[in-house]
Amino acid sequence: MIKIFLLIIFIFIGCNGVNDMEKNDVRYRKLSPEEMRVIIHKGTELPGSGKYNDFFEKGSYICKRCNAPLFYSDAKFKSSCGWPSFDDEIEGAIKRVPDPDGTRTEIQCATCGAHLGHVFTGEGFTEKNLRHCVNSISMIFIPDKEWEDIAKAYFAGGCFWGVEYHFVIKQGVISAVSGYMGGIKENPTYEEVCSGNTGHYEVVEVTYDPNKVSYEELTRLFFEIHDPAQANGQGPDIGEQYKSVVFYSNFEEKKTTEKLINILKNNGHKVVTKLLPATEFYRAEDYHQDYYGKKNKKPYCHIYQKRF
Repeated sequence: MIKIFLLIIFIFIGCNGVNDMEKNDVRYRKLSPEEMRVIIHKGTELPGSGKYNDFFEKGSYICKRCNAPLFYSDAKFKSSCGWPSFDDEIEGAIKRVPDPDGTRTEIQCATCGAHLGHVFTGEGFTEKNLRHCVNSISMIFIPDKEWEDIAKAYFAGGCFWGVEYHFVIKQGVISAVSGYMGGIKENPTYEEVCSGNTGHYEVVEVTYDPNKVSYEELTRLFFEIHDPAQANGQGPDIGEQYKSVVFYSNFEEKKTTEKLINILKNNGHKVVTKLLPATEFYRAEDYHQDYYGKKNKKPYCHIYQKRF
């Protein structure tokens, strides 16, 4: 009886320890008790209860815990199993772990280890004969943004001062604003982003007129005003927040960027630029806006170099 009592105390303390650790881990989004049950403790939603079960809008699905891209909507299909089903994953996004009972294979976010669901083969639902059965609560849907008369594009290429400088003078660009994207904290400060704990990148939001300049032209410029081969930052600015990223708002932007990357690689250029779905953009503090314009200077590490 004493052994059972001690075992119960051990399990209770252990579970609470995990909860406290996860809730206080600033690298990841704070989770609700139900999200904790599924994402951390490998629970399962009731069939048919998830918000994305019968949901088929165009966009991307990212990890609820860490914002890592997981699936594109074109891989989603109706399986009538009661949970969202995908017959493909974003390359490198999913980790497969055999269940202890040896009968199923768990799928986890490859970035943070969040529990997503299970993967099944041989069911014949699609030509790929694969079904990622995923809990809705483990994901966040990011919708594709349709082209309009006024469009926005998002680029990260080192310190946003220099990136902003080159875009704001580009014909067809209405505005270029420095800010933060890709992290898990709402309204981060510059100091918080620089700490490396929020997951944000220094990003420039480019508002432009598609009738005067195309998304491809802007992306070409992006690859010519920074070094897409530098993996640890940009110039002397080293850190995760300074890495090269194109945040795409729809599948066409993704395809355009992939095409340009392939052109660069075929021409002998190394490219380590990440492609991530656009998430919430947070405007940076006022003193970061139009930095070089205010100083009447030019960037020292963002110098135009023709690559196409």
